[in-house]
Amino acid sequence: MAPLQRIRTSRPVCLAASLAAGLVASAALVSGTGYAVNAGAGESPTPPPSAAPSPAMSAAMSAAPSPAPSSARHPAFGAYLDYGPRGVARIGELSRWLGGTELRVAHTYLPGDRWSNIEGLPGFLDAWADWRREEADRLFVLNVPMLERNEENVSDREVGRLLRRGAEGEFDQHFRTLAERLVELRVPDTVIVLGWEMNGVTYTHRCGPDPDAWKKYWERIVTAMRSVPGQKFRFDFTANRGQDAIAWTECYPGDDTVDIIGMDSYDQPRGQSFDEAVSEPYGLQAHVDFAKTHGKPISYPEWGLFRNGDNATYMKRMLAWLDEHKPLYNTLTDYCPHGVWQCDDNPEASEIYRSALYGRTDPAPTPTPTDPTAPTPTPTDPTAKPTDPTPTPIPTSPAPTSPAPDPTVPAPVQPPSCSPVALGDWVEHWLGEKLCLPFDRRSRDR
Repeated sequence: MAPLQRIRTSRPVCLAASLAAGLVASAALVSGTGYAVNAGAGESPTPPPSAAPSPAMSAAMSAAPSPAPSSARHPAFGAYLDYGPRGVARIGELSRWLGGTELRVAHTYLPGDRWSNIEGLPGFLDAWADWRREEADRLFVLNVPMLERNEENVSDREVGRLLRRGAEGEFDQHFRTLAERLVELRVPDTVIVLGWEMNGVTYTHRCGPDPDAWKKYWERIVTAMRSVPGQKFRFDFTANRGQDAIAWTECYPGDDTVDIIGMDSYDQPRGQSFDEAVSEPYGLQAHVDFAKTHGKPISYPEWGLFRNGDNATYMKRMLAWLDEHKPLYNTLTDYCPHGVWQCDDNPEASEIYRSALYGRTDPAPTPTPTDPTAPTPTPTDPTAKPTDPTPTPIPTSPAPTSPAPDPTVPAPVQPPSCSPVALGDWVEHWLGEKLCLPFDRRSRDR
């Protein structure tokens, strides 16, 4: 499972471009402005930036929770908010909703429809790279498909054949090109979540049809990307929680080409308790133990609500799990049905998430002690006299115990029901959203 609103259309760009002007005009006549497709089977919500707060979020924002206590530096976290530049802009908005808590992780996906997109088309990653370079302690996490046509229901037989071609080095150049572009963008330390959820059945880059070829192909890709001068990539091996189609341990390519061992963990299947998610074969505890055995940090690139609805217990327990096991990073999948900020369907879990992270700050670094043997500097003017210190004014009223949320920060609103209009990769990218016409309602199940 993964956010599927990365570009999936295989229509030629020229055809989409020729239709764009007319479709934009039609959408404007029907709905005023272009809306993004509802967050459902494969889409992320894309609310207008000036939308008013939704009723659920307005209620949540009326009473700000107290800031979370801070005793040590917290593990880096963030959320998947959108695959394009809008996702970068929303990082600051989510931070304000969380009372100024710093999000140190940005997470997006390369489209897996064709090799040119897997190489990272010029311009696609620029906004993400800019965000990463602004602060030294930020992480940029990039999911990278291992094969094109990654979500097109390719048969097991064909998948096996493609994996063997990859293991022989046929696709190495695509990944060298991607590595070169990331280095050129000055994000050589990008975390690469390569071939994620390989133990499932959703993606063409799945492991099940030929595990041995899959592992050799992984090694080829990592070797190709590490061959690029200046790179400092970290490669994250991330499976679905649980058994799925194949035990994810059978796909593990080895410690030499893996830097992080991740897990995508949603609240599913229906009726499963959190304790069962911990103890099931290849579950949360098995993941932690496996990583410890191999001397690797853990991560949770995708997690969130799902089959059990607005499950406050899952949210509380998952947040406690993250605090206990301290992954290198975690990113919540924030669109319906999984999310808490861009989704109004989960108000109880949203309140727990916000309360736990509201106002969370890292402590200031410990000052470097001075050398006690260093001589005391001599004043340049021995006749100068110290001035009387200015008294500190005593406040007449106590300071507030918790910051009030910024009333100007809008919570995302779900767009009206509408039908998507496929415009093609580049048209949608440069328009900044997927357009749709408000005729029917898309399913929200993936």
